[in-house]
Amino acid sequence: QLQASGGGLVQAGDSLRLSCAASGRIFSSYVLAWFRQAPGKEREFVALVRWSSRTTYYTDSVKGRFTISRDNAKNTVYLQMNVLKPEDTAVYYCACGSQYSSSPLDYFYWGQGTLVTVSS
Repeated sequence: QLQASGGGLVQAGDSLRLSCAASGRIFSSYVLAWFRQAPGKEREFVALVRWSSRTTYYTDSVKGRFTISRDNAKNTVYLQMNVLKPEDTAVYYCACGSQYSSSPLDYFYWGQGTLVTVSS
Protein backbone atom coordinates (compact mmCIF):
# COMPACT_ATOMS: atom_id res chain seq x y z
CA GLN A 1 0.00 0.00 0.00
CA LEU A 2 1.22 3.48 -0.90
CA GLN A 3 0.28 6.66 0.94
CA ALA A 4 1.03 9.97 -0.77
CA SER A 5 1.12 13.30 1.02
CA GLY A 6 2.53 16.80 0.82
CA GLY A 7 0.35 18.47 -1.76
CA GLY A 8 -1.05 21.94 -1.34
CA LEU A 9 -1.65 25.37 -2.80
CA VAL A 10 1.46 27.36 -3.67
CA GLN A 11 2.43 30.26 -5.87
CA ALA A 12 4.46 30.03 -9.04
CA GLY A 13 8.15 29.77 -8.20
CA ASP A 14 7.56 28.08 -4.85
CA SER A 15 8.64 24.61 -3.79
CA LEU A 16 6.87 21.56 -2.40
CA ARG A 17 8.03 18.12 -1.36
CA LEU A 18 5.75 15.17 -1.86
CA SER A 19 6.17 11.99 0.12
CA CYS A 20 5.00 8.48 -0.59
CA ALA A 21 5.22 6.00 2.24
CA ALA A 22 5.04 2.33 1.41
CA SER A 23 3.78 -0.31 3.75
CA GLY A 24 5.18 -3.76 3.26
CA ARG A 25 8.36 -4.84 1.62
CA ILE A 26 9.74 -3.09 -1.43
CA PHE A 27 11.86 -5.50 -3.41
CA SER A 28 15.18 -4.22 -4.67
CA SER A 29 14.10 -4.73 -8.27
CA TYR A 30 11.07 -2.49 -7.90
CA VAL A 31 10.70 0.95 -9.44
CA LEU A 32 8.92 3.77 -7.64
CA ALA A 33 7.45 6.53 -9.74
CA TRP A 34 5.42 9.69 -9.64
CA PHE A 35 2.69 10.40 -12.14
CA ARG A 36 0.32 13.32 -12.34
CA GLN A 37 -3.07 13.99 -13.81
CA ALA A 38 -4.42 17.44 -14.55
CA PRO A 39 -8.15 18.04 -14.96
CA GLY A 40 -9.35 16.75 -18.30
CA LYS A 41 -6.00 15.23 -19.18
CA GLU A 42 -4.52 11.78 -19.15
CA ARG A 43 -2.24 10.60 -16.41
CA GLU A 44 1.35 11.42 -17.30
CA PHE A 45 4.70 10.23 -16.09
CA VAL A 46 6.81 12.60 -13.98
CA ALA A 47 9.78 10.73 -12.54
CA LEU A 48 10.97 7.35 -11.37
CA VAL A 49 13.68 5.85 -9.21
CA ARG A 50 14.88 2.29 -9.09
CA TRP A 51 14.77 1.15 -5.49
CA SER A 52 18.10 -0.66 -5.49
CA SER A 53 20.31 1.57 -7.58
CA ARG A 54 18.83 5.04 -7.20
CA THR A 55 18.80 5.33 -10.94
CA THR A 56 16.40 8.09 -11.85
CA TYR A 57 14.54 9.25 -14.93
CA TYR A 58 12.46 12.36 -15.53
CA THR A 59 10.06 13.65 -18.07
CA ASP A 60 11.54 16.59 -19.95
CA SER A 61 9.18 19.20 -18.55
CA VAL A 62 10.43 18.73 -14.97
CA LYS A 63 14.14 18.12 -15.55
CA GLY A 64 16.21 20.52 -13.50
CA ARG A 65 13.25 21.45 -11.30
CA PHE A 66 12.09 18.17 -9.74
CA THR A 67 14.16 15.61 -7.88
CA ILE A 68 13.02 12.13 -6.97
CA SER A 69 14.71 10.29 -4.14
CA ARG A 70 14.06 7.42 -1.79
CA ASP A 71 14.83 6.53 1.80
CA ASN A 72 15.17 2.80 2.19
CA ALA A 73 15.03 2.90 5.97
CA LYS A 74 11.72 4.74 5.90
CA ASN A 75 10.32 2.92 2.87
CA THR A 76 9.52 6.32 1.44
CA VAL A 77 9.99 7.99 -1.91
CA TYR A 78 10.04 11.75 -2.26
CA LEU A 79 9.47 14.25 -5.03
CA GLN A 80 11.11 17.59 -4.39
CA MET A 81 9.49 20.13 -6.69
CA ASN A 82 11.15 23.50 -7.16
CA VAL A 83 10.30 26.50 -9.31
CA LEU A 84 6.74 25.31 -9.61
CA LYS A 85 4.68 26.51 -12.55
CA PRO A 86 0.91 26.74 -13.01
CA GLU A 87 1.14 23.93 -15.54
CA ASP A 88 2.40 21.65 -12.76
CA THR A 89 -1.07 21.80 -11.22
CA ALA A 90 -2.39 18.24 -10.98
CA VAL A 91 -3.15 15.35 -8.71
CA TYR A 92 0.14 13.59 -8.11
CA TYR A 93 0.21 9.82 -7.68
CA CYS A 94 3.00 7.57 -6.55
CA ALA A 95 3.20 4.13 -8.01
CA CYS A 96 5.21 0.95 -7.71
CA GLY A 97 6.13 -1.42 -10.47
CA SER A 98 8.75 -3.87 -11.63
CA GLN A 99 9.51 -2.28 -15.00
CA TYR A 100 11.77 0.68 -15.68
CA SER A 101 8.93 2.36 -17.49
CA SER A 102 7.10 5.63 -17.97
CA SER A 103 3.83 3.90 -18.82
CA PRO A 104 1.23 3.79 -16.06
CA LEU A 105 0.22 0.38 -17.37
CA ASP A 106 3.45 -1.08 -15.98
CA TYR A 107 2.69 -0.11 -12.39
CA PHE A 108 0.61 -2.35 -10.15
CA TYR A 109 0.42 -0.43 -6.87
CA TRP A 110 -0.87 3.12 -6.69
CA GLY A 111 -1.23 5.68 -3.95
CA GLN A 112 -4.39 7.70 -3.51
CA GLY A 113 -3.03 10.93 -4.99
CA THR A 114 -2.26 14.32 -3.53
CA LEU A 115 -3.37 17.60 -5.10
CA VAL A 116 -0.83 20.23 -6.07
CA THR A 117 -2.20 23.60 -7.13
CA VAL A 118 0.14 26.29 -8.40
CA SER A 119 -1.29 29.76 -8.75
CA SER A 120 0.18 32.34 -11.11
